[in-house]
Amino acid sequence: MHALPGLIAGLLALIAGAELVVRYGSLLAARMGVPPMIIGLTIVSIGTSAPELAVGIDAMHANAGSLAVGNIAGTNIVNILLILGLSAAVRAIPFGRRTQVLDLPSMAIAAVLVLVFSLDGELDFWEGIPLLAGAIVYTAALGWWMRRHKETAVVDLIDDAEPEPDRVSALSRPWWYLILLVAGIVVIVVGAEWLVQGAVGMAREFGVSDAFIGLTVVAIGTSAPELFTTIVATARGDRDIAVGNLIGSSIYNLTFILGIPVLVAHGSGPIDPHLLRIDLPVMVAVSLLCIPLFLRGKRLSRRGGALMVLGYAVYLAYVVTVRG
Repeated sequence: MHALPGLIAGLLALIAGAELVVRYGSLLAARMGVPPMIIGLTIVSIGTSAPELAVGIDAMHANAGSLAVGNIAGTNIVNILLILGLSAAVRAIPFGRRTQVLDLPSMAIAAVLVLVFSLDGELDFWEGIPLLAGAIVYTAALGWWMRRHKETAVVDLIDDAEPEPDRVSALSRPWWYLILLVAGIVVIVVGAEWLVQGAVGMAREFGVSDAFIGLTVVAIGTSAPELFTTIVATARGDRDIAVGNLIGSSIYNLTFILGIPVLVAHGSGPIDPHLLRIDLPVMVAVSLLCIPLFLRGKRLSRRGGALMVLGYAVYLAYVVTVRG
């Protein structure tokens, strides 16, 4: 498959696969009695990050570790500055106590940890262990917070897929959800292979680095599930789901989604020096700046959201003009 058609086909497959994973994974978990809060903050967040996971594994196996790391850094910058900023620019976003004391600090700590681990120019096999452990600790902390504060949340994003109670059909049975969930995973795996092959091919054809492709085309493309989820949540007034999905996805990107490929591929291989000097520090700065910005008045104002979008525009202009 040629580079550009392969990249486009891969992106479309990742978006379609992520939709199947999020929607039917959530429905299956709900039928099994998993609490809605856990569904929303884990399955939805990890499901929308599934493209990054598949891309990371394929990229590191293809000795394109910079593509994988650049994808994670670029995706988190897109999630926070662009997607969350756009959402706030439309309407100010209030933040709950859990976001302030658990989610934001966890994202900042994970970002700093990834940067520190990368300073020697690569991610070693053993460094994937604390990253994966961070995902487990964060998930356990979410469960503890839910029990202690008796939080509830309804994942309205999947309501349209739930059949009417009085309808009895194959579409309402758990085994059908499982089949579609597995189908979504297969589509993501195939799409990731196409996308990585296309992205690496484009980098070679145009003489740019794997990191540049990962920071731009791949990062924005694999952020499509988060963008879709946020748009739907914002339109329906489910702001907590939009914020939780974006911040939760950013945390899992840095821990579970990056840790697994590092372990599977026995290390990332060499990381582009520009990622170490510019992009990873920018990702860390965005994560750290979120804390005072979001705590100010316990809400992200429309002005703050607009400034975040402007910040992403400046960063993207730098990547395209200087790095391209």
